[in-house]
Amino acid sequence: MKNVAGKKVLVTGAAMGLGKSFAERAVREQAAHVVLWDINEQALKETAAELAALGSSSIHHYVVDVSDRDAIAEHGAAVREQVGDIDVLINNAGIVRGNGYFWETENKADIDKTMAINSLAPMYITLEFLPAMVKNSGEARVLNIASSAALVANPRMSVYAASKWAALGWSDSVRLELEQSGNEHVKFTTVCPTYINTGMFDGAKGFLFTPILEQEEVVNTSWEEMKKGAALVVLPWTSRLNRAISGLLPLKVRDFYLNSVGVYHSMDEFTGRK
Repeated sequence: MKNVAGKKVLVTGAAMGLGKSFAERAVREQAAHVVLWDINEQALKETAAELAALGSSSIHHYVVDVSDRDAIAEHGAAVREQVGDIDVLINNAGIVRGNGYFWETENKADIDKTMAINSLAPMYITLEFLPAMVKNSGEARVLNIASSAALVANPRMSVYAASKWAALGWSDSVRLELEQSGNEHVKFTTVCPTYINTGMFDGAKGFLFTPILEQEEVVNTSWEEMKKGAALVVLPWTSRLNRAISGLLPLKVRDFYLNSVGVYHSMDEFTGRK
């Protein structure tokens, strides 16, 4: 896929941060329709207005709580009726809660919310649009934003890591299913970045050779690799190194290394977006 010109693109978590930037890419490449999903109604309206003034794409916005399976089904049906089948799906919405140890969890609802938004929502949302992608013959793409937390265990983010491990396992498995079934016109791309300066991980610290990533760098790389149909994008290179080391070294040696370079203390001062 050279670009998304003439395509119908849907982005979740589209009101701000990565999602907004992905939507801007779609508009600049002259997508026919850009569909925005987010729970933040005010920010969503503002983003929709900005994007409408940016190019010729038709902008559609829906206030959707992606932690609610029924809401996903309702708005998925509305999109199919009002816009049509989606060609490019960007599963970007995500949350992170707390920086304490797991047994210090006070609000157990945070566990359910994290798993619902980060793990289950991409599955349910994709089920709304993937069947048509498979049935149709045109090039289609699904971009799933996971995390480097899906590659390496990390203290003080156990539930978040669990949610992203699930997202990565699901996404890469569906990629293989598409290849195995001969539906290679649909490509799945999973992106696993370290901390990004969107505000979501305020207070988290970079570690050896791994600064906090710039939002636009992540969006640019993810967008281009998605169009190519790349299977897995890991950012930055040190995360690819850590992934390889984790698979090769004995567990105690791995833990010593990751602790020494700062990975295991990167969430010590996490505050998150206010």
